[in-house]
Amino acid sequence: MRIVVDLTRCQGYAQCVFLAPQVFHLHGEEALLYDPAVPDDQLERVRQAAAACPVQAILLGEEVSAGGQ
Repeated sequence: MRIVVDLTRCQGYAQCVFLAPQVFHLHGEEALLYDPAVPDDQLERVRQAAAACPVQAILLGEEVSAGGQ
């Protein structure tokens, strides 16, 4: 699965970092870094992170293709 984070929406709440620390990382206090290619063993954690994002900045799988057009 691939993901995209809309960094203009992201407010740095870091819920994703707590729920999927192998995929999402904070650089400093607010800069979010992430791997767009999610390993299979992290899929459920990333889904939980996307659902927990207060500003819905994380797009998953098919949403990535739709959002890019």
